[in-house]
Amino acid sequence: MQPQAFYRVVADDFSAVDEIIRRQLVSRVPLVEKIGDYIISAGGKRLRPLLVLLCGKALGQQGDQLRLLAATIEFLHTATLLHDDVVDMSDMRRGRSTANAQWGNAPSVLVGDFLYSRSFEMMVELGSMDVMRILSKATRVIAEGEVLQLSKIRDASTSEETYMEVIRGKTAMLFEASTHSAAVLAAADTAQTEALRTFGDHLGVAFQLVDDLLDYRGDAATLGKNVGDDLAEGKPTLPLIYCMREGTPEQAALVRQAIQKGGLDDLESIRAAVEACGALDYTAQQARDYAERAIKCLDTLPASEYRDALIELSRFAVARTH
Repeated sequence: MQPQAFYRVVADDFSAVDEIIRRQLVSRVPLVEKIGDYIISAGGKRLRPLLVLLCGKALGQQGDQLRLLAATIEFLHTATLLHDDVVDMSDMRRGRSTANAQWGNAPSVLVGDFLYSRSFEMMVELGSMDVMRILSKATRVIAEGEVLQLSKIRDASTSEETYMEVIRGKTAMLFEASTHSAAVLAAADTAQTEALRTFGDHLGVAFQLVDDLLDYRGDAATLGKNVGDDLAEGKPTLPLIYCMREGTPEQAALVRQAIQKGGLDDLESIRAAVEACGALDYTAQQARDYAERAIKCLDTLPASEYRDALIELSRFAVARTH
């Protein structure tokens, strides 16, 4: 199954979700619409709404409620992107200028707030307290994950355990909320609901591990963002943590110093070190392990083209180059 095929099985629903997103972006303040439209139209993989649609339909859920949930999740995700780019001082995402690079930090933060607020209005429209409980908790956990990551910037003593806590919060939580809320909306039984919640968590961890791997193995043109962004910000991600723990004393010292000072002066030396000591292979293997654990969770679903798409999506998430 080609990557496009994940989308093809829910193509009509995907178009409908796009339409809901456009409709919900309407604001009486032109700058809100302009920035909102700019970041939404940048595209991206839209994996989180895709997960909502695939999980819901694998459980037999159809119609407007599922589409509205998928759009709500995308609004939450887009709000976090706007805020993240301000926090990280990023100037490139998805191959073009970030909103903060175009309009400045203040409008980006405020439009992020607008998108968060709109997503909660959409949750109310869904009319499910259980879904609202899942998504409101996810929003809090994502914020905590981002703050935890911020507190570890330039901290070379960060452990693998703390790193996993960061990525479970800032990335995996919204994957988990997507699959969990879709199962709840579809009134799945307890076993299926728990299996899909766990599936989302494992897939989200795998996805972030690959993101952190590509920061050292990718190239800017393919990634759509600057290679070495994490290193420039002094973020201790898994390839660096592993290199400090398992590399030679020289490799460990090089990485420790690079984290503590930030910047890209040592990017090529660091890329060579994390490759040579096996840190990138270790990170890639961890990602594959999480993806396989995610796939096992899908055994509780009935056979269908949607379940097949979820399996292939899990494999694509770790084989991707951007």
